[in-house]
Amino acid sequence: MCSEDPNRFGVYLCLYTGLRLGELCALKWSDVDFDNALLKVSHTMARVKNTDTKSTPKTKILISSPKTKSSERLIPLPSVLLETMKAHRTASEDGYILTSTSHYIEPKNYYVKYKRWLGECGLADYNFHALRHTFATRCIERGFDPKSLSEILGHADVNITLNRYVHPSMDSKRRQMESLMAL
Repeated sequence: MCSEDPNRFGVYLCLYTGLRLGELCALKWSDVDFDNALLKVSHTMARVKNTDTKSTPKTKILISSPKTKSSERLIPLPSVLLETMKAHRTASEDGYILTSTSHYIEPKNYYVKYKRWLGECGLADYNFHALRHTFATRCIERGFDPKSLSEILGHADVNITLNRYVHPSMDSKRRQMESLMAL
């Protein structure tokens, strides 16, 4: 999945950070602090209705701040992801991560590519947001504290993280129950 195509790298990035699709599409290389291993999430991208009546297109791409203050965040990058990002980095700080150029790929077009990649890999037809849920579930299974995870995901309330994003497997529940035997 993480080939020379910088577009495919986006799926890998989401599985390690829990980014939303609009956040991923708006990411630029200038949002990565390689020295401190941090990813700054301060923008999101969406196609919105064009309210300018003098303009021909009915919609336009809007790159703006996330909807909530908690969605603006710094995500610590694990070393394996940081090294992969260094390998994909372009010379231009102003370039978008997904294209490695000054031109973006909009969320709808990226979603179409994502669906095609799922088919090519013989995977089930999951929506893109499932990557975010997968990230959250994997983090909890590996012992993340819920508050840290909530902040990494950009949630205002830890209950959103636990009630909507974490989906423990039966194996995880079984391990938890077996841990009672150690008491």
